Amino acid sequence: MKPIISTLLCATLSLALAMPAQAADETAAGKQDKATKQNKAGKRTPQTLAAHPEATDNKELTGQIVYQVLLAEVALQRGQIELASQAYADLAVRTRDPKVLERAIELAGYARRFERVVKLARLWVQVEPDSQRAQQVLVGVLVLTNQLNGLAPRLIDMLAADQPALPGNLLALNRMFARSPDRKAVLQLISTIGERFPRLPEAHYAVAVAASSAGENDRALSEARQALALRPDWQIGALLEAQLLAHNSPAEAIASLQNFVDKNPDAREAQLHLARALVGEKRYAEAKRLFEQLLQAYPDNPDVVFPVAILALQENDRTLAEAQLKHLISLDFPDKSAPYYYLGQIAEESKRGNEALTYYQQVGPGEHYLPAQIRSAAVLAQQGKLDEARSQLSAAAAREPQMRVQLLIAEAALLRQAEQSAAALALLEHELGEQADQPELLYESALLAERLGRLEVMEKRLRKLIELQPQSAQAYNALGYSYADRNMRLVEARQLIETALQLAPNDPFILDSMGWVLFRQGELENALTHLQRAYAQRPDAEIAAHLGEVLWMLGRTDEAQRTWNEALQRHPESAEVRKVLKRFSP
Repeated sequence: MKPIISTLLCATLSLALAMPAQAADETAAGKQDKATKQNKAGKRTPQTLAAHPEATDNKELTGQIVYQVLLAEVALQRGQIELASQAYADLAVRTRDPKVLERAIELAGYARRFERVVKLARLWVQVEPDSQRAQQVLVGVLVLTNQLNGLAPRLIDMLAADQPALPGNLLALNRMFARSPDRKAVLQLISTIGERFPRLPEAHYAVAVAASSAGENDRALSEARQALALRPDWQIGALLEAQLLAHNSPAEAIASLQNFVDKNPDAREAQLHLARALVGEKRYAEAKRLFEQLLQAYPDNPDVVFPVAILALQENDRTLAEAQLKHLISLDFPDKSAPYYYLGQIAEESKRGNEALTYYQQVGPGEHYLPAQIRSAAVLAQQGKLDEARSQLSAAAAREPQMRVQLLIAEAALLRQAEQSAAALALLEHELGEQADQPELLYESALLAERLGRLEVMEKRLRKLIELQPQSAQAYNALGYSYADRNMRLVEARQLIETALQLAPNDPFILDSMGWVLFRQGELENALTHLQRAYAQRPDAEIAAHLGEVLWMLGRTDEAQRTWNEALQRHPESAEVRKVLKRFSP
């Protein structure tokens, strides 16, 4: 037997989606073709009623009834759904025939006259109180129209009538009300239903989900725990409890899952959720250990193999990451673009350029497509094939117009790296002629203009960007840092950077800018605090250069030298660090 909730969902959706919005514009020929197909499928239509009087249970086929049947038929042929629906509704009320009522309800659904559907469905239930189909249609339209008052007894009766399917139906109960705007009313309804089945953990689960959707997290957590009390080894209940705990305390959610997994070592889904939660809290070492345990038990499970590969990448274990990503491609993994992209990244970082290109070329549309195109072009440029790299980016922009700006910026970056900053700026300015207010183009072209010494252009574009996006921390920071780096307009520079820091208080580059402007103003200790925070978050070469210089000026020359040397080990090609070393080293 088909689960009742699935049946009710089908009934609701069939009413909601019965007639697409464009149906009113269909031709009469199209309507006739549809009616013909329905006849062949055995559907009750005005045509079949006229041809087969027994369809109305042998009631007298009066002239008025014949007229209404013909009226509905002609209206359907002409695409006049409302007229056909009204005629059929009148006929259904007059005859009280179940088949006619069902057809009238169908047409009312087509016409999207749901108040008419409710009236006809109630009449059908009166005529056939034992008809499961009639009850299903009535419940479906009441749900669809958010008429939830008084619905609980009907649903309880329908749920109780199928005891074997009852647990599954309770689990799926909330799906019926996914579109209902009054979440409190849904909670009240499902709570009433749940009270009828207090010994079933699925009932408490249903109430917990409804309570969470209504914003009553404490109630939801209480119900989830009642479900687990009834069935302590229930994985679904444990996952729900953890999900609810995570709203306020991810650590408590992790502890809850860990406790459940300790008691139920075969609970794979709980283990997976625990491992993902550990990753979310950046507890990578614990997550890695758990995923490795899962990998031993489920070596061919993509949900295990992929996270193991990504965690290995984060720890710079390219050998393990590459092996698992290649294994992932051999499995039934839905998004093979992801492993191809990461394999390309590993090959690129391992100086295997041609192999990287092969992998990047296999990345299809999706979230990895854009970075794959950009990295592929970067590899080509590193191989001395700048023209080919630019052609590839242009072709990608033609295929994916929505990515055009990002691809143009990537092309400009390649030109800048090739010491062709003027050409890079010209490329972006040409596009600005078409999109004068495009924020990314304004920002990137401003940075290029500064690089070329065109400070008025830089300032004009950054101020325009601030006007367009007053919450753009990067725009305030870029303008303020430009002034500070040139040791000019320091009061305004500090104000700009302070604004940026208010918008993004933990951004390491903005912290670096703040430290640098404070250094320019002679506040060395305050500058040091900001630069140390920035460097701790991101050991970038330029931040290291600034931090070392402030340490040097404070007389902490050994620390300064250590900072610069560490930066050179991480970034051996850094011009910023080499420049400052040349200035301060004996």
